[in-house]
Formats: sequence, structure tokens, C-alpha cells
Amino acid sequence: MKIKLGFIGLGLMGGAMVNRLLQKNFKVNVWNRSREKIIPAINNGAIEASTVTELTERVDVILMCLLDSKAVEAVVFGEEGIAYGGSKDKVLVDLSSMRPDLTREFSKRLRSQTGMGWIDAPVSGGVKGAVAGSLAIMAGGEKSDIEYVRPIIKVLSQRFTHMGEVGAGQVTKLCNQIIVGSNIATIAEAVSFAEKSGSVDAKKLADALKGGWADSQPFQLMAPRFANRVTEPMIGASDTMLKDLETARDFALQNKASIPMATLASETLKKLSRLGLGARDISEIMTLFENKIPEG
Repeated sequence: MKIKLGFIGLGLMGGAMVNRLLQKNFKVNVWNRSREKIIPAINNGAIEASTVTELTERVDVILMCLLDSKAVEAVVFGEEGIAYGGSKDKVLVDLSSMRPDLTREFSKRLRSQTGMGWIDAPVSGGVKGAVAGSLAIMAGGEKSDIEYVRPIIKVLSQRFTHMGEVGAGQVTKLCNQIIVGSNIATIAEAVSFAEKSGSVDAKKLADALKGGWADSQPFQLMAPRFANRVTEPMIGASDTMLKDLETARDFALQNKASIPMATLASETLKKLSRLGLGARDISEIMTLFENKIPEG
């Protein structure tokens, strides 16, 4: 029997994943706090649930993609939440990025109340990867739960890696964000450096460095965007990356780990937030390298 599927949280990433599942002939029940965001999915064949509890009662597996731990807690344990419709034969796959310790706490709480399994499965690859089904998804949870949902996750990802117990997926995602956040700041710095040299066309950097040690998929994507000051949404909001880097800093402090590069990237993105640009695409980082923006 085909797994009955639900999806909660249809922002840019969530909406792209739902559409991907619909294209692959999954029947998907959907719910989102702002109803207008589920309209495109409904038009493509998704089935609307009026409440989270109703959705939970209908399905075997729930995929959930929310902004942060506060949103996750509200949807899972709040009024008419997942906990009110959950049971031991259901599994929750949380695609959100949040603190590993809270993930473990929420997982234990849900299992004690309902017997329901919890997989933390944050994603990397952006909206483009969600559309193409080429996301990298790193997961924490029980092996039996992981194998149960693997046919679903396979449709969304090129790689689905079981990293360990609940919380391990979130730790792995923080490793990802340390690398990506630091990389974004460094690429922006290099583009600005080229521009300020007065002798190099920064728009040629991606081609010039292709294949060398400085090359990477993020570099090929972001260097041209930065050089051309393209800021239409694609990479993701600056404040979303900042949230993850701040989580990494807190977790590093708890575990006595040193993350100086991620700390610098975090402080850089805080400047964007102070300028009122935190909700916009992270490509706005180039604003910080213009002469009119003071340091500090």
C-alpha cells in the first residue's frame, strides 16, 4: 500500500518540494499557516487539510519544513497540532533547521505522548535543488524509520544520509551552514577585492577560476550574481543563514568547539540585518562592500 503523505510549511522550499512530489504522482495532503501559500499546490492536485490534526490523522508520514524551533513546537504541540492526531504507526520528518538539543527534546516529547517517530532531516541545495529533486538531506533518527521514508525522500534528493540518532541531522546541517556561510562572505569579499583593484573585471572571476582550487558550485553560482548585483530571491534570506550561524555559535559554545570563520560570517550578516536587508536574498551582502556603508 502506498504511503499516505502530508506536508506542512509551504514556503519557497516547502512549496517546491510539494510540487516535486505531486509531479512524481504522490498524493499529498497540505497545510500552511498562511493559506494563500497552499493555493498553487492545491491547483496542482494537493489535498487541503483544515487543521494540522486533521492532516495528521489522514496520513502515515508528515514532512514538515518550517522556519525555526518556535514554529516547529507550535505546529507539533500547539492547539490542533500533530501531537493531537499522532500515533505509533506514524512518522514525522522534520526538514526544518533548528537546534539539535531542542530536536532531541521535541522527539522524546512527541514519542512519549503519541508513540510517533521523529526524523530530523534538514536539507541543503536551495529552491533550485528542491525543484530538481537534487537536495542533499542529512538525517537523524531510528534506522527503521529512515528506511520507511526513504522512498519518499529519494524523490526529493540526490543524497539521503543517515547520520545517527535524532539530532545528528541538525548537527550535520550546522556543519553545512558553517561552510556555506563562511564561503558566501569570502566570495563577496573576493568579488569586491577584484572590483576595487581597478584592473580586473569581477564578472570574469567565475570563468577565470573555474577548475582551480578556488572553484566550487557556490562560487560559480554566487560570484556572477554578486558581480552583477543580482538580488532577486534564489539563494535564500540573509536572516535564515544568520539564524543557523547563531545556532552553530551557541552549539559550539556548549561543546567547546572553535568556529572563528563562522563567527566572522555571522557578524557580517548581522550588519545586513541592521541595514534592514535581512529578509532579502543573501546576495544583498555586496551592499556591505560599497564605499557608502561604514564598517562596524
